[in-house]
Amino acid sequence: MSNGPIHPPKSPGLAAVLSALWCGLGQIYNGQIGKGIAFMIIQFINALLMFIIIGFITYPIMWIWGMVDAYRQAEQMNLRSTTVDD
Repeated sequence: MSNGPIHPPKSPGLAAVLSALWCGLGQIYNGQIGKGIAFMIIQFINALLMFIIIGFITYPIMWIWGMVDAYRQAEQMNLRSTTVDD
């Protein structure tokens, strides 16, 4: 019997795809609302930075980081939930 609430497993692939569509959406899918909103705000700032060229570097870096982070966090959440249940 587990002590915490039961969470359905998260799909790492879906989390990564959601972050590919909109940076931060994968984090929100994973339940990391604050982190997802922060990613969205940072990406908005990166879009504005495109007017001074540096955004062309920071925007894709943040986009890729968001996808990788969403994927890894979903995997870790699933691993933690299976470890707790055992």
